[in-house]
Amino acid sequence: MSNNLSPGPGRPKDPAKRAAILEAARVLFLAKGYESSSMEAIASEAGVSKLTLYSHFKDKEALFCAAVAVTCEAQLPRQLFELPEGMPLDAVLRRLGQAFWRLVNSPESIGLHRVMASMGKQNPSLSRMFFEAGPRQVLDELQALLERARAQGLLDFDDGAPPADHFCAMIKGTHHFHLLIGYADPLDQAAMEAHVADVVDVFMRAYRR
Repeated sequence: MSNNLSPGPGRPKDPAKRAAILEAARVLFLAKGYESSSMEAIASEAGVSKLTLYSHFKDKEALFCAAVAVTCEAQLPRQLFELPEGMPLDAVLRRLGQAFWRLVNSPESIGLHRVMASMGKQNPSLSRMFFEAGPRQVLDELQALLERARAQGLLDFDDGAPPADHFCAMIKGTHHFHLLIGYADPLDQAAMEAHVADVVDVFMRAYRR
């Protein structure tokens, strides 16, 4: 998944400081919300100057979206969206589905979704940026994986069909909503693996060639 929010030309940026800034932003956005987390507070939390912060990120929206993208990339690395030779497609989807389940149901992700739910009407442009930086990147990568599987004769669906949407929606299920509203605790490992296996079985029966 690509991150198009990299700094512009100029002096080379310190990757350690960039990582510290992103971690500080993640912590403050989750703890205080978007509006209450100032760039000054994030710089202080990261242990960098305000000038250094702005040399990496032009504004708070760019920093927020970069933090979202990095969170997704850390838990859904690019290699999960590959089709390794010799690995059955259902095994690839189980591995990916488990990683996706852990991402969307992590405390960080649940917190971010709650932040965005509260911000939706106040700042719709930020909501769009959030979706493009995180969920859209995941859906695009997954759709590309499924398109490659179709090209290899492993799946069958029409052009323009949204199998990636179906897969992600089934993985999230109602339990994700329960977590968002504080209704239930996360599934344990065994229950999560069983849920993902069921989803992959249904998905393959629907789309297998």
